[in-house]
Amino acid sequence: MTDTVGRPGRNVLGGPLQACSYDPLTGFFRDGCCSTGPDDHGSHTVCARVTGAFLEFSRQRGNDLSTPRPEYRFKGLEAGDRWCLCAARWLEAYEAGAAPPVVLEATHESALSIVPMKALLAHAWVQRPTESH
Repeated sequence: MTDTVGRPGRNVLGGPLQACSYDPLTGFFRDGCCSTGPDDHGSHTVCARVTGAFLEFSRQRGNDLSTPRPEYRFKGLEAGDRWCLCAARWLEAYEAGAAPPVVLEATHESALSIVPMKALLAHAWVQRPTESH
């Protein structure tokens, strides 16, 4: 995955940025990756495996990610889906005890300007070999 100026994207571990999800298709650029650029004012850089608790938390904060929005070709998220979250919203959920697990290899390094690495590591999710994104 590359960033908006064509350089390879890096993850929070310092390695190449991995894809977050192609189904549902996520990312600010809807390319399956949590890459970012100057137009991404929300910093959609944290790849998370959403939980029911997080989806409810987000809905209560005015961002309903569960309800399908066909006009945007968005089927709505379910617990277990991987999604590029805004770094500030993930941090808000973390501080409220509702943060979903994070896929570190697919979380863009720029998330570290908002979220402490310690918080990401505490919520790291490890993919099993049989699971896909």
